Amino acid sequence: MRKVTAFGSAGALVTTTLIAGAVAAPTATAESRHGQNSHVSQARGAEIAAARAAKAGIDWQDCPADWGIAKPIQCGWVTVPLDYAKPNGKKIKLAVDRIGNTGTKAERQGALVYNPGGPGGSGLRFPTRVTNKNPLWVNTSKAYDFVGFDPRGVGHSAPISCIDPQEFVKAPKMDPVPDSEADKRAQRKLAAEYAAGCAERSGEMLPHMTTPNTVRDLDVIRAALGEKKLNFLGVSYGTYIAAVYGTMYPTHVRRMIADSVVNPSREKIWYEANLDQDVAFEMRWKDWQDWVAKNDAAFHLGDTRAEVQEQWLKLRATAKKNPIGGVVGPAELIGFFQSAPYYDSSWVPVATVFSKYVAGDTQALVDAAAPDLTDTAGNIASENGNAVYTAVECTDAKWPTSWKKWDRDNSKLHKNYPFMTWANAWLNLPCATWPAKQQTPVNVKTGKGLPPVLIVQSTRDAATPYEGAVELHKRFKGSRLITEKDAGSHGVTGLTNPCVNERVDTYLLTGKVDAADVTCTPHATPKP
Repeated sequence: MRKVTAFGSAGALVTTTLIAGAVAAPTATAESRHGQNSHVSQARGAEIAAARAAKAGIDWQDCPADWGIAKPIQCGWVTVPLDYAKPNGKKIKLAVDRIGNTGTKAERQGALVYNPGGPGGSGLRFPTRVTNKNPLWVNTSKAYDFVGFDPRGVGHSAPISCIDPQEFVKAPKMDPVPDSEADKRAQRKLAAEYAAGCAERSGEMLPHMTTPNTVRDLDVIRAALGEKKLNFLGVSYGTYIAAVYGTMYPTHVRRMIADSVVNPSREKIWYEANLDQDVAFEMRWKDWQDWVAKNDAAFHLGDTRAEVQEQWLKLRATAKKNPIGGVVGPAELIGFFQSAPYYDSSWVPVATVFSKYVAGDTQALVDAAAPDLTDTAGNIASENGNAVYTAVECTDAKWPTSWKKWDRDNSKLHKNYPFMTWANAWLNLPCATWPAKQQTPVNVKTGKGLPPVLIVQSTRDAATPYEGAVELHKRFKGSRLITEKDAGSHGVTGLTNPCVNERVDTYLLTGKVDAADVTCTPHATPKP
């Protein structure tokens, strides 16, 4: 999952991946019986919506000019119920796009649908892997149409909002690391105001912003595409969509890849998953510092991890005392620097900006880390992404409402894992006062008829720790796990590593997986 965001008018942001559900455990209470009835009616509503979509199909046209998606990619709409328990009630339209397979008619194996994570990520850029001639996807694109979509609430699909976008990006925000009880009270107030803002601006959508509903939407999209079975590539939070889809619709799966996996355990979704992230981010932050130290000849930030950390703490203290350029404080620094533990592709750019700052060039850091208030479209997209992230995670599962628990857990973690802990806590704290009914996550498991699922994961991933892939592998019988050892870039299938790439191609083109799980050596480390 991917979420980098500055939050409310408070502390900065962060990332996570999700899991959600709507099925109550079968106990003899009236509430659980109501939950089961609701689940049955939602399943029936989803069948009705899929049958309608199969009949209607998709009216493919050139994409709207302001979407920034050029021909020959085409765009269209799929209509779904806002509430699957009421299939004849209010409808919303989901934006989809596609590019046809590049091979012959005989080579075509159907549509490959993609989700990049979030919650809150748009998949509409996926077909550009074909138009940009991305070498990793040349073989697969011969066999498949590449299909992307904006999930409910995202982008062009009935977008939700929780705060004015210009207000959302305004800087500098409070330092996420609290110095006092007063700081914590201020952050708690901002989080509660944010949750209230979600209800005020998007209240009708909130109860229906769940992973199971996104999964039902995905099945309706499958039907609208004219596909009997789904081929799906999910990255980050997209793996939770895959996990829940494989549980709810096992016989509708043809090929499914889960890349960089959210831990699908009900106990982890979502509060514990975010605490686990804090630990993993610290590990990957140190990996990056080690690499910076090894390349001291290029960056001059110190030749040991301790020296690089010292430069970071000095920068943080300076920005706290006097925000750099008047706009870059500690929250904005975390928003920028966290991309290094996220993605190896950010290692060089982040180290370069850091190096320039230490050498006396503050402008490079301001340009990289400060919001651009003139980019109104980008700010609307950022605010929307954060709103969806919050809405899905908060509605998917029950969160602790006791501030004492949040305070105790995050204070304890911060001692050993200070890089992300408090920033992540404030990002998620709106869930403690969430205005919509919180659900029970789906119990992810192998349904009858589920084919082999391919799981791909690096061992040092910060956003979705490795244990998540192991957990999904256990739950999906017959699945295969490809482990990229000693690597940690989030989203493995998009990286050049022949050991991974060839197996992904083979699986998508033939359905074959290795006889046993596979461990691959890491992809190449970035060079300064």
